[in-house]
Amino acid sequence: MSERERLRALAAAARPLEPDAGERAALMAAVQAQAERYLQALPEAPTYRTGAMAAPGFPDRPAGIDDALAFVSEQVEQRGIATASGRFMGYIPGGGLFHSALGDFLADVSNKYAGFASAAPGAVRLENACVRWLADVVGYPADAAGALTSGGSIANLSAIVAARDALDPDGGGAVYVAPTAHHCVDKALKIAGRGHAPRRMLALDANHRIALDSLEAALEQDRRDGVRPWLVVASAGTVDTGSVDPLEGIAELCARHGAWFHVDGAYGGLFMLCAEGRAVLGGIERADTLAVDPHKTLFLPYGTGAVLARDGRTLRASFSATADYLTPFGSHEDVSPADLSPELTRHFRALRLWLPIQLAGLDAFRAAQSEKIGLARYMHARLTELPGWETAAPPDLSVFAFRYRPAGGDVDTFNERLTKRLQDEGRVFLSSTRIYGRVHLRAAIGSFRTHLAHVDEAIDALRHAAQALEAE
Repeated sequence: MSERERLRALAAAARPLEPDAGERAALMAAVQAQAERYLQALPEAPTYRTGAMAAPGFPDRPAGIDDALAFVSEQVEQRGIATASGRFMGYIPGGGLFHSALGDFLADVSNKYAGFASAAPGAVRLENACVRWLADVVGYPADAAGALTSGGSIANLSAIVAARDALDPDGGGAVYVAPTAHHCVDKALKIAGRGHAPRRMLALDANHRIALDSLEAALEQDRRDGVRPWLVVASAGTVDTGSVDPLEGIAELCARHGAWFHVDGAYGGLFMLCAEGRAVLGGIERADTLAVDPHKTLFLPYGTGAVLARDGRTLRASFSATADYLTPFGSHEDVSPADLSPELTRHFRALRLWLPIQLAGLDAFRAAQSEKIGLARYMHARLTELPGWETAAPPDLSVFAFRYRPAGGDVDTFNERLTKRLQDEGRVFLSSTRIYGRVHLRAAIGSFRTHLAHVDEAIDALRHAAQALEAE
């Protein structure tokens, strides 16, 4: 066989990689049918399921769409937590908009290289426009900049690297953080080479927010001791209780002491879109850097975060790089996302954010956010009224912690069993955590599919499960 014949034979063998129009239509019909079955069953499906797990196959010959989809249905869609359910209230990411799936489909088909403006000027312009819109939502000025990321972990890491390069290039600066900070902040400090930086653990007030007097005292003590304040990390919605740190007061202290002010707003920052969120997030616009997750309070699928910098030059100073093979070509005005974040190769994430806004409109997002905050406050008030339930202050946003105090026995053990019972029942999914070492349940109301009936169902499930455990 000649080389030309061999190449033709290989092309024929690779033919399944490029289905024709008829084959594409059949594949799309099968996938859409499965998606419809999943969505139709979702309102009544269990929020958590276990079962025997089978190993995925990797056949040499095509297995067919029906067999592949059957595996996905049984082994993926029907296993684990149903995070798309309106009765999922255990963690924050909320639902996964169908509109975003359409955007991802188009992004994957076109496969635009969204990291480099010359390669995909339209995709890059769309991403930069989405970032600009996010910056406007949080109140950042015109010279702010940022980039879409895979989530809050990379967004926080990017911000901390920018803060390091801007104010602590040689090390030695102190970090001020609360025990309620997300663990990705600690991971980011280690990755950024600041894992051993002087660390000041701040005290909390009665509502689990950073106590301003604790931060002020730590900053002033370091100044007296000759230690340079570097980085203050605040939360716009903590993991366990959803508490929002006093951002305005922290901003004042950072300005006075020359410290970098970073806000982890992965959960709560984008509640700035609605009036209820803006009422508790004042001062977020003064942060030097900010991490937000549209896959949380904008209800997008997992894998959609953003890092924002009040002065966009700080991100560019840390992440801009050149290479001979990436010499710009063509005419374009937009900054490449690769110059504003650690990623060069990146998914074209902007379509999954932009398309839902086009199809649903911002008023729908504002209404959904207001509803989630209202539902959390409603659930908190209902539990506060019921005998046996302990709640703290009303939620700042849409997450709060609570627990049940039984008539006898160990309270922590009871609440651990209560959490497991609820999860195993599969009607509603709530998670647990420890606050000052004590076990609490937490309600995270963040899905666009969660409404009043689902919250009422969760309250009933909690009451019945607690009564059943006490009777045992």
